[in-house]
Amino acid sequence: MGIENYLEYQRREYCKDIACPVQRLLDRQTPGSPDYESVRQICTTRCIHTTYEFHHWLIEKGYLLLRPRR
Repeated sequence: MGIENYLEYQRREYCKDIACPVQRLLDRQTPGSPDYESVRQICTTRCIHTTYEFHHWLIEKGYLLLRPRR
């Protein structure tokens, strides 16, 4: 659901931009392999960064958080 003249956040864009060591390790694995899934589990259950850090990164990069009205 794109909005005209706006870019949507791309998956793992934050992780890559801040050079997260877990993301760098993930980038060296073959997607779908057991090693990839093992490293990915770190991101899913034990991320080393906080939502606070992510939120402020979004603000610094000019992202807007939107949701439809109910």
